[in-house]
Amino acid sequence: MSTAFNPDFNPTGIEGGVDTHALPWLTLPQAPGLELKPLRASNESGMFSAIARLRRGTRLAPLVHLGAMDLMVLSGSFTYPEGPLAGTHPAGTWGYVPANARIARLHADEDVECLVNCYGPVAFLDEDGGAVASILTSMDIILATRERGVMLVPNTLAECMQPRAADRAARDAELAIAEPARLALLTRAAGATDEARHVRHPHFVDTREVPWAVNPKNPDFGIKVLRVSEETGVTSLIVRHNGVAGPHYHLGASDFLILSGRIGYRAGPPEGYGPGVWFFEPAGARHDATQRIGDEDLIYTANVYGPLQFDRGRGTPIAAVMSWVQYKQMAEASGARLVRNTFADDGSLLAWTPLMRREAITSD
Repeated sequence: MSTAFNPDFNPTGIEGGVDTHALPWLTLPQAPGLELKPLRASNESGMFSAIARLRRGTRLAPLVHLGAMDLMVLSGSFTYPEGPLAGTHPAGTWGYVPANARIARLHADEDVECLVNCYGPVAFLDEDGGAVASILTSMDIILATRERGVMLVPNTLAECMQPRAADRAARDAELAIAEPARLALLTRAAGATDEARHVRHPHFVDTREVPWAVNPKNPDFGIKVLRVSEETGVTSLIVRHNGVAGPHYHLGASDFLILSGRIGYRAGPPEGYGPGVWFFEPAGARHDATQRIGDEDLIYTANVYGPLQFDRGRGTPIAAVMSWVQYKQMAEASGARLVRNTFADDGSLLAWTPLMRREAITSD
């Protein structure tokens, strides 16, 4: 089997996804008080994705994000009491934490569950914040899932072509959004703009306040642009997908979590996949068609790590390319306020940097 790029790549079923409701919660010694449902982890880039849970009253302090992190609050709420990230962030909030951000304190106001993408390790400091006590890396995630018999989602096309063994882990609790009331709150947060309370914050946004960007020629699709990185080309979105997406290649990878409705996905079941299913599309993956199943709005989060190339069928000329440039233009046209990529004064350096005053570099 070739491990090179294969333009006829056409595996079957859910090779690039996982039902997060079925995954067990894992505890890790590096992160006391934090539970994870690991989704994907990379040895190559150090990135990992997971559903994270903090029980009400849990406090994490202090820690440093050695790589950036983005997150979507699925249920509950949490608070950063101080610093550039300060505020209470409820269900429906999406945020981006820049690399090197030092978190002095974080606490869960309720049981809180979030979708998190960590672009690098997280360092947990000792109580006075002066030294690293432990580090959580993608390798720790990989080793923990091997120990528990949990299968991570493949990272590449070649990995997607390999058989996926059944998980050996015992099934734990579903996500809180399995409850209809919780899911209704989240889908309102993802799909409505007229009854919302805006989280007015440079690093977090209440997705209810983000306007839909809609092409009048294709009204079945709407996009809420949340963040655009001109440095990396990564774009974060919420997508309303009520039509049929034409043939396209993922020139860069992408991931998405279904919030409402059902999606028809490659050779999956006729009923499609519903809320709580998370997908990772490796770079080079092709879709000849992706569509909504049923009448409910199909809405999902999406991180797009590179351009999408559209055509009219295999072997036909390129019809269009979507990159961060087009997404930023859509955000500007719709009046969306994008989440910031860095702290305004770059006050995120580590607390023990000797050339900086401690109070100037603490950026909770």
